[in-house]
Amino acid sequence: MKIYNRVTVIGLDKALAASPPVIIAANHCSNLDPIVIGAFFPRRLRYLAKSELFNFVPLGLAIRALGAVPAKREDLQGAAGALKFLVERLQSGEDVLLFPEGQRSHDGRLKPLEGGVGLLAAKTGAPVIPAYIHGTFEAMPRGSRAYRPAKVVLSFGQPIYPGSPGTEGSSSKELRRSVIDSLERSLKELEERFF
Repeated sequence: MKIYNRVTVIGLDKALAASPPVIIAANHCSNLDPIVIGAFFPRRLRYLAKSELFNFVPLGLAIRALGAVPAKREDLQGAAGALKFLVERLQSGEDVLLFPEGQRSHDGRLKPLEGGVGLLAAKTGAPVIPAYIHGTFEAMPRGSRAYRPAKVVLSFGQPIYPGSPGTEGSSSKELRRSVIDSLERSLKELEERFF
């Protein structure tokens, strides 16, 4: 794949400034997203990927090499099973990758975020690193199995450090909401560079 000579990475130093383990929270436009992030983030990232993705052999081999674990939704018993898996990874010192939009974008633009990343950060205290990927939608949009060469930019934002439940009157729910709000602001700022 000729994607490597077409990728620009911005702000990696911000991501690496946070002590591991970290949660990389990225927008999601394409099946290429975890490959791009995994290839350019210098530490191995663990993340869950739909088991069907492993049926397409080149993609399955690439994402497994980059830290993906195949997951059937029914095996994980929904969000609780996924959360447990990710908490265990963070507690063992591994960095994790999440796509908090929940699924790939239909138009390449950022969608509203779901709350799992806030819950994961509040539960583990791991810093959240915003990551915005532009260009993978053009290279391989949702529903496509073919790759088209495209210029890809991977931008990292400032780390978001969750507080501790109970500090300064914060409840766990407020902490989760604070992480989500901060992440959404950061991702929107990163997206504004391109639209």
